[in-house]
Amino acid sequence: MTIRLVGVGGELYDYAPRAEPARFVAGGSGPASLASRTVFSAAHVVADPYADAAWDSPAAVDWDATLAFRRHLWSHGLGVAEAMDTAQRGMGLEWPAAAELIRRSAAEAKAVGGAIACGAGTDQLGPGGGSLAEVRGAYEEQLAWVEESGSQAILMASRALTSAARGAEDYLSVYSHLLRQASEPVILHWLGPMFDPALEGYWGSADLDAATSVLLDVIAAHPGKVDGIKISLLDAQREIDLRRRLPEGVRCYTGDDFNYPELIAGDERGFSHALLGIFDPLGPTAAEAVRVLDTGDVSGFRKLLDPTVELARHLFRPPTRFYKTGVVLLAWLAGHQSHFTMVGGLQSARSLPHLCRAYELADGLGLFPDPALAEARMKALLAVHGVVQ
Repeated sequence: MTIRLVGVGGELYDYAPRAEPARFVAGGSGPASLASRTVFSAAHVVADPYADAAWDSPAAVDWDATLAFRRHLWSHGLGVAEAMDTAQRGMGLEWPAAAELIRRSAAEAKAVGGAIACGAGTDQLGPGGGSLAEVRGAYEEQLAWVEESGSQAILMASRALTSAARGAEDYLSVYSHLLRQASEPVILHWLGPMFDPALEGYWGSADLDAATSVLLDVIAAHPGKVDGIKISLLDAQREIDLRRRLPEGVRCYTGDDFNYPELIAGDERGFSHALLGIFDPLGPTAAEAVRVLDTGDVSGFRKLLDPTVELARHLFRPPTRFYKTGVVLLAWLAGHQSHFTMVGGLQSARSLPHLCRAYELADGLGLFPDPALAEARMKALLAVHGVVQ
């Protein structure tokens, strides 16, 4: 059996799906920890397809399906990074819905024994941002909410802080204020402009060397308050250089969805942990690979994870911020949700040829627990676009 797909030039071509999934993509056995690396999957939210909501309406979330997907990730031993950009934070999921997501997911994590860290930002200020004092207050509100929910906090990069700050000293001031208040060590978050153009010049400079120095000053000034830094600049060497300069005990969490196998594997001078959007569709594969790494088998780890990079680079191709569309497509095809609908209508953010290639690459990796279901759903999507099988 074959499926007719659409190529980048609009041409139709036949593809023969695989008959069986990879052996490890079925349901996991429970949230048994991974030993050698701390690994978080930044998880997507499942929209409510029956809600009468316009693209600019408050987010309508299918809470049952959203929490079920988190249980899927926990069942394979991954942690969940909640209410991050993968969950359309700032791209349809605004603070009231994010706050509810944090509350529900933290309670679910406690119930099943899963690891969780949740994003605290400033998005209640809205697109206009605010003064530096208002930015600080918004961060305080969200940090308190995350900690009161029982979760570790991730201090997300803030569009409002980028707009309000006049230089490095403002970043130092805001982060120092927040770290003094944090009750537990937090994860800092450096998201590059390829993920969000409004974050250009974060840490007070468009010069990445200068920005790195400011970040390191923040960490050094607050020993014991920073668990790690999640860096998403899609620059492997810059990440390696940064992690070699981190104080002892401060982790580097790779957010590099292009170079994650080599960064997690590491070298003779260290390695990166992981907090990745690509580990949403790759959850079972990522967990299996890290379990192999736990045994000391680096080549076995790379053998499992290296083939996934082509899919990751495809999903995260520019404009990178729309990677979420491919992530949700794959969740639907894999049977984790009943529809291909996204908050804010972002299912339309990628072209049909892009989605076809995502399906082909994911199927080739054996990511779909039921390849026949994935094929049937992909054919239904193609039919809506007028492709006759």
